[in-house]
Amino acid sequence: MKKRDLEMALQKIRNFETPDASLEQYMTPAVMAADILFDAYRKGDITGLKVVDLGCGTGMFSIGAWMLEAGQVLGFDISKSALKVAEENRKDFGADITFSHSDIMDVEEGADTVFMNPPFGCQNKNADRPFLDKAMELSECIYSIHMANTLDFVKEYCEKRGRSIEYYKIYKYEIPHTFSFHTKTKKTVDVAVVNIR
Repeated sequence: MKKRDLEMALQKIRNFETPDASLEQYMTPAVMAADILFDAYRKGDITGLKVVDLGCGTGMFSIGAWMLEAGQVLGFDISKSALKVAEENRKDFGADITFSHSDIMDVEEGADTVFMNPPFGCQNKNADRPFLDKAMELSECIYSIHMANTLDFVKEYCEKRGRSIEYYKIYKYEIPHTFSFHTKTKKTVDVAVVNIR
């Protein structure tokens, strides 16, 4: 599969119907998700492997991993409304993915590769730390999105746990006007996608 084909397919994924501000529910843009997934695919971190999508939302990374021929894909989210949309997306694509309602701290499924777009901690400080802890518990290979200005912290946090960031990539992330406290039509922030090993 070509990256452009993956990107076009992921643009069909339905967004959150009733996003929850406290969970910082913003859908990962299809262009960014396709780029992250394709990098992982080229590194041999998807095809034939067990992939876990932590805080899967409406299933962007889950469906992309399935399209790139992951051996097994499991998505976990605490939001029932997000999982309802994820199930609709799964059916639309005819994808073989198992979505489960769970706090990420209760997930015990080990994985070859974990993908996640955790909360940035804008609403609840340090909200990304439990995701990092759980991902490192479950897998030796993690792809995760964080605010670019926290990159040094994420590096140090991982190194203290015997992990390192093999590479990172900076993206412009457009946050659309979603919640009542948003004052602009959209806001662009710099995010870092890290590959932790």
